[in-house]
Amino acid sequence: MSERPQLLRDMFAAAIAAADPALCVPKHLPAPPKGRTLVLGAGKAAASMAKAVEDHWPGPIEGLVVTRYGHALNCRKIEVVEASHPVPDAAGRAAAERILALAQSAGADDLVLCLISGGGSALLTLPAPGVSFEDKQEINRALLASGAGITDMNCVRRHLSAIKGGQLAAACYPARVVSLIISDVPGDDLSAIASGPTVPDPTTRGQAEAICARLNIKAPGFVETPKPGDPVFARVENHLIGSGLASLEAAADVARRAGYEPLVLGDFIEGEAREIGLVMAGMARHFARLGQRMAIISGGEGRVSGAMSGRGGRNSEFLLSLALALEGTDICALAGDTDGIDGSQTNAGAWSAPDTLARARAAGLDPRALLDAHRSYDVFEAAGTLVVTGPTLTNVNDVRIVLVG
Repeated sequence: MSERPQLLRDMFAAAIAAADPALCVPKHLPAPPKGRTLVLGAGKAAASMAKAVEDHWPGPIEGLVVTRYGHALNCRKIEVVEASHPVPDAAGRAAAERILALAQSAGADDLVLCLISGGGSALLTLPAPGVSFEDKQEINRALLASGAGITDMNCVRRHLSAIKGGQLAAACYPARVVSLIISDVPGDDLSAIASGPTVPDPTTRGQAEAICARLNIKAPGFVETPKPGDPVFARVENHLIGSGLASLEAAADVARRAGYEPLVLGDFIEGEAREIGLVMAGMARHFARLGQRMAIISGGEGRVSGAMSGRGGRNSEFLLSLALALEGTDICALAGDTDGIDGSQTNAGAWSAPDTLARARAAGLDPRALLDAHRSYDVFEAAGTLVVTGPTLTNVNDVRIVLVG
């Protein structure tokens, strides 16, 4: 068993590395324009993407990107601003105002290079006319507490914004816009990543209103956004350069070299984190009964619904549910967020081995009671199996790995 925890960590590291901006940004850079090159961006990977651009750009460059607190890097020519995530703050609003103003300054001979990654929805916050900043903060809190999926959340955000849902691209017109996008969204819907600031918005104001009505969230007036076919997108290119599925495949390659047969379930696995844990535990028991040596790998974004009475994130909640369902077996697992932060703590996630729950109980904890209280972090902290990477400066959502055999 001793080699399996290291294999789990190696697989998770490979998943993160597959979305490293230093590797995936340079090969997608366009040719320099006749005019200025403006770099604008938002997301947890924005600073590392900006650094990758600076390190490989052949001419003059300027711009501004906004990233999460603790995710900044020193750039020489591109300004990096830090702001709050997941609930927006004044720093994010001020950065968004400046980014919109820079976009509006671009001319027909200029290139606007947009660097977009997960987390950009909260970081690039500029309320639409008639919507106060306090409204946006409260609606974000309500959406997070509702357990809404990321697609519904971003639909609402787009229609309360002056910069999301293709409106940043509209502000850049008639300049050429090239967006390099690292996806944290299952299925890689470009309009959903950071709420699609340079992507035509296929959703409508009516849909946003219906989502809020269903979730019993009060919102001020919504705005309409630019749709597919709008002339403002005539010179816009959106390129996906990193994704959850690519990272899952990178983890699978590591498992294959270690003698495990990988089963990649894809990055569409969503729902209550503890329920996902039960489903993957059932699959693991099936392969164990068949005597197969398997690495079951999935991505996506789970949810933790209900009041939080302690420490825990969606990955540690998934893992605790799975570990309880697999108690008595010889199965190991890991779950982590590729941005390095699971929930509100400093860990990316955790890993579990056959003795993990016993070690937590030896420390005086009741793992099942803590799962019900959404305090999964406490279990893995006591067992010594937290995964701590620090901010990875990228983000392609969650990675879940179960090793059988």
